[in-house]
Amino acid sequence: MASSPTTPVVTALLVGGPTLHLTYGGLSILTDPTFDAPGEYPGGVTLHKLSGPAVTVTELGTIDIVLLSHDQHADNLDDSGRALLSDVPRVFSTGEAASRLPGIVTAVPTWTSVPQPLPDGGSVEVTAVPAQHGPDGSRELVGEVTGFVLRSDGLPTIYVSGDNASVAVVEEIAARIGAIDIAVLFVGAANVGHFGDTDLTLNALTAVRAARALGDAVIVPVHTEGWAHFSETSERLEREFDYAGIAERLVVPTKGVRFTLL
Repeated sequence: MASSPTTPVVTALLVGGPTLHLTYGGLSILTDPTFDAPGEYPGGVTLHKLSGPAVTVTELGTIDIVLLSHDQHADNLDDSGRALLSDVPRVFSTGEAASRLPGIVTAVPTWTSVPQPLPDGGSVEVTAVPAQHGPDGSRELVGEVTGFVLRSDGLPTIYVSGDNASVAVVEEIAARIGAIDIAVLFVGAANVGHFGDTDLTLNALTAVRAARALGDAVIVPVHTEGWAHFSETSERLEREFDYAGIAERLVVPTKGVRFTLL
């Protein structure tokens, strides 16, 4: 971070699941929109949504940017979230998502940066970074997924992992990007049985390893509740961070309550 702001420049509000609303340098940014009521999503595996959003889209106001890790799974983009996208001027995601949602999603290839203007001048650099949604070789089954990094002079650098299960991927991102101030990690040990006991997202133990790879970054866990296939709770995550001696770096959001990060 280039300088220390004297007033809050980053706030966050957990809508539910992977959906986090960030204010960043005056921009309104939303991750993986999910706003449906509880229900079932049939498919290769039926996903069960257990709880609805803490706030409505209307309550959030104008959204400037959506950072969409992927579009092919309902727990990352449900029906109401999908309907929202056409009202957002900038939706960044994978090439596969852009091919399925032409004219709505802008594909950002891995390690490519897209500058976006800030309301008060300057710009934020949105960089797509790798994400691995399961074990090695899982992409053929689960599809393409991406993470993102936000960087701007005078603002904290933020890493949004998307549905990533690989600590090695986090280590690669930390090595290439450098210092990361805030890391939004999709955790919860998501598991629908595709790969046996191997999870599709970080679990409590691998999240601790990822946090260590990220230096002193503040860790904001999301994607720990709201769907039946999340196999670990926030309490388990907090316990493992405590055992690892890094509990002070973990900031667990309360759904519907906005908080200041920096």
